[in-house]
Amino acid sequence: MSSRSKRESRGSARGKRESEARSSSGRSKREREREREPEAAGSRGSPVRVKREVEPASAREAPAPTVPAPRVKREREADEDSEPEREVRAKNGRVDSEDRRSRHCPYLDTINRSVLDFDFEKLCSISLSHINAYACLVCGKYFQGRGLKSHAYIHSVQFSHHVFLNLHTLKFYCLPDNYEIIDSSLEDITYVLKPTFTKQQIANLDKQAKLSRAYDGTTYLPGIVGLNNIKANDYANAVLQALSNVPPLRNYFLEEDNYKNIKRPPGDIMFLLVQRFGELMRKLWNPRNFKAHVSPHEMLQAVVLCSRKTFQITKQGDGVDFLSWFLNALHSALGGTKKKKKTIVTDVFQGSMRIFTKKLPHPDLPAEEKEQLLHNDEYQETMVESTFMYLTLDLPTAPLYKDEKEQLIIPQVPLFNILAKFNGITEKVATCPPVLPGFPRPLDFLIFLLPPPRAGACGQCSSTGLYPCPSFSFCT
Repeated sequence: MSSRSKRESRGSARGKRESEARSSSGRSKREREREREPEAAGSRGSPVRVKREVEPASAREAPAPTVPAPRVKREREADEDSEPEREVRAKNGRVDSEDRRSRHCPYLDTINRSVLDFDFEKLCSISLSHINAYACLVCGKYFQGRGLKSHAYIHSVQFSHHVFLNLHTLKFYCLPDNYEIIDSSLEDITYVLKPTFTKQQIANLDKQAKLSRAYDGTTYLPGIVGLNNIKANDYANAVLQALSNVPPLRNYFLEEDNYKNIKRPPGDIMFLLVQRFGELMRKLWNPRNFKAHVSPHEMLQAVVLCSRKTFQITKQGDGVDFLSWFLNALHSALGGTKKKKKTIVTDVFQGSMRIFTKKLPHPDLPAEEKEQLLHNDEYQETMVESTFMYLTLDLPTAPLYKDEKEQLIIPQVPLFNILAKFNGITEKVATCPPVLPGFPRPLDFLIFLLPPPRAGACGQCSSTGLYPCPSFSFCT
C-alpha cells in the first residue's frame, strides 16, 4: 500500500472518531437537560410538561435515571426550618449567659452593709443631681447614671467598686459590665431603703413588744429609736418622736397607699412634707434596720423648704410653735380645709368644746334692777360649740425659795386637776372692759395721743421736760 492511501485511511478513521464523540456529547447534554427539568419542576412545586424527543430503542430500554428532586426539596425545607431555630438558640444562649451572670455575680462579697446609710438626701456626690441616682454598695456614696461617661461608671473603674443600687427602681447593677444583678440575698438592703408594712403587721405592732437586732449587733425596740441631732434640730426631733408613737397617725402613714394617690395642684411643694413624714415613720418602725438610730435629714430638709426657713436645722426653735405649724401644714397638704374636709390630723388631734356664756348685771346695781335685767334676752345663757387643737392650761406658780439642796422645787400637779376648768361645772367670771362712748364694742387696749409735757407745771418735772412725769400725773 502506498503512503498516500495510508494517509487517507488515517484521516477517515480520525473523522469517524470525532463524529462519534460529537454524537455522544450531544446525547449526554440532552440527557442532562432532561434530568434537570423534572428537578426544577419538583422544586417549584407545580407540574411541568416536558417535550420528549424520539430516542433509539436502545435508549428507551435503558432504565430511567433516578431523580433527586424530592431529596433536594426536603433538605431545603429542613434548612429553612432550622434557621429560626438556630436564631432562637442563639438568642436563648445569649439570654442564658446574661442570666447566668446576673444570678452568679462574683462581686457580691464586696458589699459593705456597715457603711450604707439611706437616710440622707438622694443626691449625686459629684453633680448634686437627684436624677437617676445610684448608691455604691461598697463605699456608700451616691453617684449619677451608669453610662460610659457617668459618674458611677467612672467610680467603678477608678476604685474597682462594682455593685450599685438604683435608688428609685431598687434594682442592682454591676459596673462597668453593666448587667443587672438578681440575688435574693440583697433583699435586706432594699427593705432598709424602702420599708413596707402589711395590714397584719401594722395591727400587731402594739400587741407584741419584740426587740430587734441591728447589723452592728445593737438591740433596739422598733418605734423607740433615737433621732440624730444634726446641729440644732433637737426641738423638731422631740415633736417627730412624739408623733410617731400616736397609733392612729402611725398606722395611717405606715401604709403608703393611704396618701400616695391624693391629688394636689401642679407645683405644690407641701405634699413633699407628707411623703417625707411617711418615710421617716416607716424607718422608725422598721424591725430590720442596719443601725439603731435614724437620721431625720430628708424630713428636716422638707420642713425648711415648706416653712420658708421659719424652722431650720442650724437654729433652735420652739417645739410648740413647730408642732402647731407642722400639724396644720400636714392637714392642708392632705387636702383638708378649716371647716368642711377632714383628714387624719383632725380626726386624731382635733377636739370639740361647748362654751356656755351668760352675761351678769353690774354688782353695784340695785337688786330689783338686777332681776329685771336677768329676764332680758341679753342676759340669757348662750351655747357655742367650737373646735380646738390646743388647750391653754393654768400651771402652778414656780416657788420663790429653793430647797436645802439649793434647787427649785418643781410642784407635781395631776393633769386632771389642771383640766378641771373644762369639766362643764367650773365657772369662770370674766370682767369685760367698759364700753366707751363712740366705740361699738369693748376695747382691750385704748391708746391716747398725749400732748408734750410742760416743764414745771406740777412741780415734779425737771426743767428738761422728762416724760412721763415722775409724780405719775400728767403735766398740764
